[in-house]
Amino acid sequence: MLSKRIIPCLDVRGGKTTKGVKFAGNVDIGDPVDMGRFYYEQGADEIVFYDITASSDAREIMIDVVERVAAAIFIPFSVGGGIRTVEDIRRVLLAGAEKVSVNSAAVKKPDLIQEGARAFGSQCIVLGMDVLRVGPSEQIPCGYEVYINGGRTPMGLDALWWAKRAEELGAGEICLNSIDADGTQDGYEMRVTPMISQAVSIPVIASGGAGRPEHLTRVVTEGLADAALIASMTHYGTYNIQEIKRAMAAAGVPVRLTW
Repeated sequence: MLSKRIIPCLDVRGGKTTKGVKFAGNVDIGDPVDMGRFYYEQGADEIVFYDITASSDAREIMIDVVERVAAAIFIPFSVGGGIRTVEDIRRVLLAGAEKVSVNSAAVKKPDLIQEGARAFGSQCIVLGMDVLRVGPSEQIPCGYEVYINGGRTPMGLDALWWAKRAEELGAGEICLNSIDADGTQDGYEMRVTPMISQAVSIPVIASGGAGRPEHLTRVVTEGLADAALIASMTHYGTYNIQEIKRAMAAAGVPVRLTW
């Protein structure tokens, strides 16, 4: 069985790592380069970097920060925020990223997924999905709606349909973030995560809500996720990566232990 991946997330605003709750009330908490290096040394399996205001501010991603983080770590590195074209994807990959996460631009222009996969391979293209529970309706039959622009703009798009469509277009992975659970540290959203994981054949990263190691254990077992994104529980020093992995290993979850 493949090891389950633990992936710290660096939400970056104005060149600083920031954290909020349910996409609001963000405060700056550190330097993304220092934090990326710290998590790499702790044994993180990957690092995710999101320029969280690039799309809403209609600007390009801060490529200089991407380059500095990439130079400091030697594990897979995924970058998202403000990526609108195949040329943007190329620039981010040349800056040192192994993967590019497309979210708002992919909703507006789904062909971006297909074009990116054709140019660089599906393994490079991650679909970022920010979803909010709105209840089932004719328009949103699964009960979860896709939002863009850092969780600010509802799109009237059914999350389950969009995940399946993105896989058809060539996405190699999905990072599924629950707006309801984001930053709460009360656990991952355990309805939409298995729903999406069972509906697609590509890996799904669960995001939003991690607060204790048992939350990660549950989402990669009951929630069927291939990886778990974390932020608050390590950003604030409550746990380190190896403590989380040892707890998961003790619960029978295959993880990569480094020390």
